[in-house]
Amino acid sequence: MPKPRVNLRIGVVQFSPKYTCFSAGYVFENAAAISPFLEKPRTGPTCQFCSELAKKLECYVIAGYPEVLDPAELNADDPSPVNGAPNAAEGPDKRPESSSTSGSTTKREQVGTNSAALYGLDGEWIGGYRKSYLYETDLAWAKQGEGFKTFHLPSPLNTVCLGICMDLNPQSPWTLERGPYELADYCVAQNANVLILLNAWLDSKTETEETSDWSTLNYWASRLRPLWTNGDDVDKDGQRTQADVDPQDGEKEIVVVVCNRCGEENGTLFAGTSAIFSMVAGSGRPKLLDMMERREEGVRIWNIRV
Repeated sequence: MPKPRVNLRIGVVQFSPKYTCFSAGYVFENAAAISPFLEKPRTGPTCQFCSELAKKLECYVIAGYPEVLDPAELNADDPSPVNGAPNAAEGPDKRPESSSTSGSTTKREQVGTNSAALYGLDGEWIGGYRKSYLYETDLAWAKQGEGFKTFHLPSPLNTVCLGICMDLNPQSPWTLERGPYELADYCVAQNANVLILLNAWLDSKTETEETSDWSTLNYWASRLRPLWTNGDDVDKDGQRTQADVDPQDGEKEIVVVVCNRCGEENGTLFAGTSAIFSMVAGSGRPKLLDMMERREEGVRIWNIRV
């Protein structure tokens, strides 16, 4: 007998920052440029805002911010491999087969990390996360995190996995059929109920007449294939098919929430298109529940049964 479903209410904020203090890490050329905006965990302005909002609304709040490194962690001019795609966008190559490069090096000064903070219903600090896979522009200032993060929260959230933008990209050459699928496989291993992605993903600049960035949406879903595949969604040529198998009662469902920024900053155009998916193991396809538009600014509230 399947367990009864309960209500889960999720809200995302998609906006185009109008002030420097809200700028994305991708618009800073070096460590000196971003240093004035680095924040301490728990006591910095982003964490204080999250704490106050969580307490006021009696909900969990999560947000990304540029975290300052403790002096003991500072490591100047550290040559480090570039993880992920070499193109101009995070996940820009959305063909069924794409590749990423690693092994190139760049001189950098580590002064902070691309981080996220999670606060609970009473405004208390639950935990933090540091981005595991760095994008090229992160390398100008950021230290790499130590791996993906899982939080065990009360129902209806339960087991929550967290990633930041580039964490979704492959770290070695991949195919749709064989992967690798680093973040998705991690979610499966953790038996996750919810995956939250905090993104500053660039616009694909394809199908620009469409109000939402479908190319980016499809790429996000394809990189999470282990969460929904039934093995029949790829044909003999390695192309994705439109298999549609009704999920059976009791099959594992993961709710995927992608919160992405929009707007343009210093010539960089972001994709917006924040979305929520239901991904059921063995169903044969991801189910897009709702999405925002490319240039839409606002708050979107989703009420679902899990």
